[in-house]
Amino acid sequence: MIDEVNGSQSRAIGFLLLDNFTMISLASAVEALRMANQLSGEKLYYWYTLTMDGQPVSASDGITITPDASVTQCPALDTVIVAGGLNVPRAYTQRHINWLQAMERQGSKLGAICTGSYLLADAGLLDGYECSTHWEYLAALQEAFPRVKCSNRLFSFDRGRMTCTGGTVPLDMMLKMIKLEHGYPLSTAISEMFICDRVRDESDQQKVPLQHVLGTTQPKLLELVALMEANIEEVIEMDELAGYVNLSRRQMERLFQKYLECSPSRYYLRLRLLRARQLLKQSTMSIIDIAAACGFVSSPHFSKCYREQMGIPPRDERTAVRQSEQSSVEAVERIKPIGQKPEVPSVRKTFSAARTESTFGSVDLSGKKKDET
Repeated sequence: MIDEVNGSQSRAIGFLLLDNFTMISLASAVEALRMANQLSGEKLYYWYTLTMDGQPVSASDGITITPDASVTQCPALDTVIVAGGLNVPRAYTQRHINWLQAMERQGSKLGAICTGSYLLADAGLLDGYECSTHWEYLAALQEAFPRVKCSNRLFSFDRGRMTCTGGTVPLDMMLKMIKLEHGYPLSTAISEMFICDRVRDESDQQKVPLQHVLGTTQPKLLELVALMEANIEEVIEMDELAGYVNLSRRQMERLFQKYLECSPSRYYLRLRLLRARQLLKQSTMSIIDIAAACGFVSSPHFSKCYREQMGIPPRDERTAVRQSEQSSVEAVERIKPIGQKPEVPSVRKTFSAARTESTFGSVDLSGKKKDET
């Protein structure tokens, strides 16, 4: 779009907010755009918060956001980014899917933050594309949409798609986008304003708890666990597993007992059951299919192991999730919005306010070249 004030080329980005979206992820993405405008002294980006019907939506922290517009009233968008959060498979409808497909046909670029990739995948808009999503939904997305190239990277850029995990990672993704569109000096200046001592890139992986605890002191143990995590459906025998990392069965047993206080087989079983719990809570797969996807030869054996380890049968786990969802719906229905809708600050307002800052226009974009690295 063309900025009506100075005629410069600007980009309009719409954030489609799903119910229970993650506030920190949205803020991380939007703040990068705001600071790009402030530091450049130009309206490089416009941003709009959207819902399907223009009605307020609640974030996962309970804060209610009044969107700028409904999807039918929003201006032309260069990019649409889906902001997901909790319980994403139940946070959207066929209308969301239809609208996103229409936006893709119109030539808009598509993106997602936190768990928003799940909706893009369900709409068939990530088939054949690299995709990043929050680790908590990675297993469910892989199982439900096998044509999507799921990655454990913090964020992914693939042709007209950009997707990322949650938390503060959207800031890193947007910095990469700004770097590609307006150059390294601007993206660096933004990171300095936000006191980011290190800007993460596409090669960074989502950290797993074990790596965080052990660091690099036990590479063999980390390699063994990585093999287990990569082979949930087709379970590797213990002797074969030890052989992959050039250890004896006894050496492997000692490693697990010393650092994880359990046997390798028990740790492996726990990984498979944790994956099963994700699928029970986040997918509509049958218990039989979940058992097979997690390497169990039969549903009764899976149910027995699950009950022993998790303290609840798989069927009851799924029932508890549905009961919790119903309670949440009833609680929301009892809360009625009061008063008038608050005024939503526009890009023009934030841009005007930024003029008083000493950093306003501090990054010279004249003669800039796109940084393709």
